[in-house]
Amino acid sequence: MSVKLSRFVVGMIAVGPMVLGAGAASGQQYPNRIIRIVTAAAGGGSDFIARIIAQGISGPLGQQIIIENRGTGVLAGEAAVKAPADGYTLTVQGGAFWIGPLLRKTVYDPVKDFSPISLIEREVNILAVNPSLPVQSVKDLIAYAKANPGKLNYSSPGVGSTTHLASELMKAMAGVNIVHVPYQGNQPAISALMGGEVQMAIFDAGLIAPQVKAGRLRALAVTSAEPTELAPGLPTMAASGLPGYESIGMTGIFAVGDKTPKPIITRLNQEILRFLDKPEIKEQFLKSGVEMVGSSPEQFAEAIKSDIIKMGKLIKDIGLRID
Repeated sequence: MSVKLSRFVVGMIAVGPMVLGAGAASGQQYPNRIIRIVTAAAGGGSDFIARIIAQGISGPLGQQIIIENRGTGVLAGEAAVKAPADGYTLTVQGGAFWIGPLLRKTVYDPVKDFSPISLIEREVNILAVNPSLPVQSVKDLIAYAKANPGKLNYSSPGVGSTTHLASELMKAMAGVNIVHVPYQGNQPAISALMGGEVQMAIFDAGLIAPQVKAGRLRALAVTSAEPTELAPGLPTMAASGLPGYESIGMTGIFAVGDKTPKPIITRLNQEILRFLDKPEIKEQFLKSGVEMVGSSPEQFAEAIKSDIIKMGKLIKDIGLRID
């Protein structure tokens, strides 16, 4: 999910009875007081996920869970990191949280200062073009861009956003020169693509599928390694002209501090996976344009490490920095 700038907003939900939870950790019952989840701006993808998770696990945990919204993933990380490593402050975050420190100075280290609990969902992107562009596939697009260096533009919701980096990865792997035009948010960037101000872009499948269906955009491929039910019938970029390409968004939940007691991490992971295993929850995620993906803490940590290495190299190669 892309970075969204917003003024500080605090939202709160109260769910579940206020009773003592089960599960011993560090000599005390966990949880025995309110838990808070710090995440990005209200109304965004991370906020949506945080609220679903809060509603799903508050009952089994026997505690209220409040949602605290900050403008971006980085700001949420900076707010959360100040809390004790006791399992009572969690944060739901997407890629901006762990990629942001590669682009700018932050007060937290996403690996050293947080404990992954579980991956929750992944966002598959779609490479789309304005229908006026005479290309029908990724292979066509690459050939057209090579024949017209610097003449094609692509939009993004902002410098350093996950879809910006996905487009830059495509450029680097294909060896093409396509000019980046950043906008302030997804909707202006999508409108620019539909209006012909730019010729191509990569966006979350959930955001542009309606425009593709309506014929306002032409979808060429998905950015995942495998085809997805979020975009039935669309090939992957890897299979249609750019071997080895993969770029997906991820959102997961963390505890503050790398020394949060293991029993707490295990308890939270178990309750989250039990909740995500419900068919109706999977369907709810699909309707929102994302794929539900639970994981172990170790699997989530490895996915983050891999993404940091991959995107870190790209950021270094293209000389990207946000001051």
